Amino acid sequence: MGKGKNVVILGSTGSIGRQALEVIETLGEDWHVAAVTADHNYDLLNQQIRKHGCRYAALNSRSDAAKLRNIAPEGCQIWEGPEAMRDLAALPEADVVLVAVLGTAGIEPTLAALKAGKRVALANKETLVAAGALIMQAVRQAGSTGMLVPVDSEHSAIFQCLVGQDQDALESITLTASGGAFRDYPLAELANVTPEMALRHPNWNMGPKITIDSATLMNKGLEVIEAHWLFAVDYPQINVAIHPGSMVHSMVHLRDGSILAQLGAPDMRLPIQYAFTYPRRPPNNYRRLNLFECGPLLFEPPDLQRFPALKLAYDAGTAGGTAPAVLNAANEEAVAAFRAGRVAFLDIARIVAETLGKHINSTWIPDLGTILEADAVARVSANSIIRRLEGK
Repeated sequence: MGKGKNVVILGSTGSIGRQALEVIETLGEDWHVAAVTADHNYDLLNQQIRKHGCRYAALNSRSDAAKLRNIAPEGCQIWEGPEAMRDLAALPEADVVLVAVLGTAGIEPTLAALKAGKRVALANKETLVAAGALIMQAVRQAGSTGMLVPVDSEHSAIFQCLVGQDQDALESITLTASGGAFRDYPLAELANVTPEMALRHPNWNMGPKITIDSATLMNKGLEVIEAHWLFAVDYPQINVAIHPGSMVHSMVHLRDGSILAQLGAPDMRLPIQYAFTYPRRPPNNYRRLNLFECGPLLFEPPDLQRFPALKLAYDAGTAGGTAPAVLNAANEEAVAAFRAGRVAFLDIARIVAETLGKHINSTWIPDLGTILEADAVARVSANSIIRRLEGK
């Protein structure tokens, strides 16, 4: 890549989107924010437009887009509706598209950006979980004009470790997991944890949904499915290790017995920057990892009794078809119900398991319509289970 680039940030008001704007400021005046998008937060979006001089902005909500038009600076075009993200992802002047929206809403913009030959910095798990085959097919069709670079710290670590390695040199990978808020919590007391407790992640600054997924280890399960697609590795060759320090972000095991690891402070700005600038590594002022102060590197296997969601993800990924989309959709609904106080923490995995148990899986590679239909049906099924657990 050259020195400066135009970046489109889909989901700029979320945790990753806000940190991405910090990264662009750090990279300097040659980097520009061409467009920002949000779901409803038109006030923060307006602040971002003014600070970064964006020429385009979009909101999913048409009523909020109308409000933004009344306060946005002249010279910024305001787009609206779900199709706006897809169109901005293919913006002619865009070089990099950060997909940091939640849910399956990230699938179509990712496909559009790849088709348009953009670099996609992917921070949306659901896109690869639900539509991995479609996305990787689009990557192959994009050839040298477009590329997909992961933003998740774990996948970024693997991506970095594999630079310069032949594909046949890879034996397996290990995704590290902090263990979330309840890694040392008494198993018998997990039934009593509250959303506030689940949102206290010990190491990372992330959005609420991902933080709760870290507490159940579903976050790691989704990353296992992502890794399968990103790195063309079969599920038996994808391992998970509980690593409380969050210093080793993931590892690759090579056929000659070597293990390559990427270490760093738990700061999402570093993988965001690398996704933007790869293969360059410009300097920054982010916190450095001091090896003399970080303590011993501890690793242990995950307890599947404590973290049943992890096994559910492995099973859904192995089943393939639309099962991963159902896993993801049911989990989103279950997490939302837990955050609202409607179900207990341990109900999250139960809701996902029961929803998967009712699903009739496809035996073929599903197209986008089939994936989105499975997603919608799974949400209806999950909410039926949630209402039953509530006693309604």
